[in-house]
Amino acid sequence: MQLLASLLQAVKPSPTLVITKIAADMRRRGLDVVSLSQGEPDFSTPDHINAAAKLAIDNGMTRYTDVDGTPELKDAITRKFWRDNGLSYEPSEISVGTGGKQVIFNALLATINPGDEVIIPAPYWVSYPDMVRLAGGTPVEVLCGESQGFKITAAQLHEAITPRTKWVILNSPSNPTGAGYDKAELEKLGKVLLDHPHVYVMTDDMYEHIRYDGWPFTTIASVVPALRDRTLTVNGVSKAYAMTGWRIGFAGGPREIISAMGTIQSQSTSNPSSVSQAAALAALEGPMDFLTPRNEAFRERRDMCLDVFNAIEGLNCRRPEGAFYLFPSCEGLIGRKAPDGTVMGSDVDVSRFFLEHAHVATVPGSAFGGPGHFRISFATSNERLAEACKRIRAACSQLN
Repeated sequence: MQLLASLLQAVKPSPTLVITKIAADMRRRGLDVVSLSQGEPDFSTPDHINAAAKLAIDNGMTRYTDVDGTPELKDAITRKFWRDNGLSYEPSEISVGTGGKQVIFNALLATINPGDEVIIPAPYWVSYPDMVRLAGGTPVEVLCGESQGFKITAAQLHEAITPRTKWVILNSPSNPTGAGYDKAELEKLGKVLLDHPHVYVMTDDMYEHIRYDGWPFTTIASVVPALRDRTLTVNGVSKAYAMTGWRIGFAGGPREIISAMGTIQSQSTSNPSSVSQAAALAALEGPMDFLTPRNEAFRERRDMCLDVFNAIEGLNCRRPEGAFYLFPSCEGLIGRKAPDGTVMGSDVDVSRFFLEHAHVATVPGSAFGGPGHFRISFATSNERLAEACKRIRAACSQLN
């Protein structure tokens, strides 16, 4: 009898976590590795959020809560959606989970039947396709190259939709590219979707508050109100509030889907941490003035890395609108030879070369459906970023 589920054969461990583990193992061997692979802010959770969590513990808020979020947190989320996005939801249209990843996975498990297709613009966050497969669906990857800003066009969306399409997933600003959809682009996508009433939209807005150069964030249910009742708007506190370890994500959407997501969660994890929910409530209701200096620090790091990468022969990189990632093209390095004779046959070889010879951990673009690129996270100190850029420049100069 086969021990492991056959479904696992189509699923791979998260490449970012794999690279992070390899880098950690190298450090344990005494090597100085600069890790640019993991996507989390290097800033601390703001003090007022930590204080709310401590108060929750002191007040005995350590029991089970409602399965998909406390009433107080759901109320705060409805206010957040109205305040920031102009979206009106009832608490029964809100789901709170253990991070944005669980919220997305719950939605896919609750809605996908065998044969259902999910359109995923590529490059994409590494977990989208595998979560679709685990839910029994078929990911339909649509390559969106740098020439189109790493964003799906209305024509591509129209071409990808079939009678079997259940969802299209949008992520703006994006992991791994930092690309963001503007209002006009969302209007064009919305026009296509209005012609296909069987297709639902899942929009991952986790990096909503991390953006640069005055770029205005918007989300598709706000831009195209007619899509509101078939859009799941996903967000959370992980990135903007530096709360990755607190594990709180949430979504607003159609009541039927939200209810089904709650059923899934009730039989898997039950409620998110009660203390983390109290902290998330303080985050959503508290001051956000800390974001301005943090985003300015991110912008400075972004620009420093862009200047270096775009000056290296064989690399070029688009300027992202948001998030804290760069997705440089390394196609100019493909075919070159390392000092030990190894030929760079792919972006995977380039990332391995950076790790083994420069001791800089990056993630190959192939992991995100964007071959010929690699991803770095610039959510680390200026000093370590400068050192990483120096090492990458030196490593590239060794490739003949």
